[in-house]
Amino acid sequence: MGRIAVIGAGMGAMAAAARLAVAGHRVTVYERAETYGGGVGRFERDGFAFDTGPGLLPLPAVWRDLFVKTGKEPLEACVELVQVDPSSRHVFADGTEVALPNASRAGVVAALDEALGAGAGGRWGDFLVRAREAWDRTRRPLLEEPLWPDWAVLAGREPYPAVPHKRLLRTRRAGTLAEVGAWELRDPRLTALLESHALAFGLDPRVTPASAAVLPYLEHAFGTWYVRGGLRELARAVYERCTARRVEFVFGAEVTGIVEKDGRAAGVELAGGTSQAFGSGGGTVAEADFVVAGLHPARLHALTERQLDAAGDVSADLTAPCAGRFGVLLALRGPREAGAAHRTVVHAPDREAELDWLHARSDEPVPPTVTVRPTVTVRPTVTVLRPDDPDLRPDADHESAVVWATVPARADWSRPETRERVADLVLAAAEAAIPGLRERLLWREVRTPLDGEEATGAPGGAVSAPALAAGQARFLHPANTTRLPGLYRVGGWSHPGGGLPHAGMSGALVAGLIVEGPEFRGSQ
Repeated sequence: MGRIAVIGAGMGAMAAAARLAVAGHRVTVYERAETYGGGVGRFERDGFAFDTGPGLLPLPAVWRDLFVKTGKEPLEACVELVQVDPSSRHVFADGTEVALPNASRAGVVAALDEALGAGAGGRWGDFLVRAREAWDRTRRPLLEEPLWPDWAVLAGREPYPAVPHKRLLRTRRAGTLAEVGAWELRDPRLTALLESHALAFGLDPRVTPASAAVLPYLEHAFGTWYVRGGLRELARAVYERCTARRVEFVFGAEVTGIVEKDGRAAGVELAGGTSQAFGSGGGTVAEADFVVAGLHPARLHALTERQLDAAGDVSADLTAPCAGRFGVLLALRGPREAGAAHRTVVHAPDREAELDWLHARSDEPVPPTVTVRPTVTVRPTVTVLRPDDPDLRPDADHESAVVWATVPARADWSRPETRERVADLVLAAAEAAIPGLRERLLWREVRTPLDGEEATGAPGGAVSAPALAAGQARFLHPANTTRLPGLYRVGGWSHPGGGLPHAGMSGALVAGLIVEGPEFRGSQ
């Protein structure tokens, strides 16, 4: 078996490392930071603890599979998984509220009918049936198999089904997520519910293909889960599984280049002085038979002068505007009230203004708040996470909460006045979810896309969306293989895209490609 160098200790990279170690390879992970987990981070102060990355876990089966395939202890023996109920509470622009049960179509339909009026639940339920059809059509090629050589069939085929239209006496196929909302849901509140799943990844529903219907379907079908102690506990468990399988981690190791020999990847070059690497000269070289890179495409491109994608391959658009996450960590006095929802989404009062702000195309930095039309100032959709978890607070008389919003990554987040202004903006929205927020606030910690960039290496702290079919390939991600033999891509910026489940799937795909070779076609 061979030596494998893994660049980065993000979740996808660690998933690949554990699987490769079990297959008998000698795996070393080189991470420029001093810890593991990438964007799945943690902040602690004064007895309070907060997730600084994802706060909830969809599709835990991906990580269950990792633990089954890499050892005797199942995932539930290493972390405590809790199903969140209600799955989410939504506060709409008109003041309407609804709490949606977890993984219950009948419960969701009834809740929407009661909150939004008769017929609303039925339209959402019918949408979920069509979303399931899109899921069934795309699940294997987009999630469970390496990217097809003839990937173009995924780029042009819209898997979301056409809907019969009674007045027109014909079917009509939605091409975008926005058209699904306008044509099928026919209620701005249901549209906001639908589009919030795309906004979480910085996607513009006006151009995002209708196949993105699989995003809300994932939560509906497989439930929403929380890891006791925070999602950082999942990262810890994966790291410990790696070390138990003798994966070696070298932290504080800056990879400065990918070494080539005889036309293939042969190791990584590290900044001088990195321990546990060998070589000579100003830097050091760690030799390897395979290199697995858990990096943003821009960072990977900087490590090699070789063109990694052939003409016609799926490649990342490194010039496109990108969105990041802005978060405020809240230390609150007073206990969490009984019956408080774990997750509340407070929807923006002006959908078009929010979308124009997020997706403005300009060479200049985007201001954090803008007047996109006369007297219209953007206030983004805000998600409030309030886990009922004693591990995250100093005692029962306090509460920790996280408020986050998707924002333009190209704003000047280095300016303190920018950070504080946007923090005030999102906290004003969060008051709809946290009673007496201002009176209860002990302190707050602001996290901008710059913090995301520091944690993940993604320029501007950009977030990566899951791969989606249709949309002329703009929503696919580069393949896990590259034109340089022996070099593989893993994690949210490669196939099958961003999000915790997809990161775990990318690890499984890369491990399969290395262990079984190019004939690997995914798990059966």
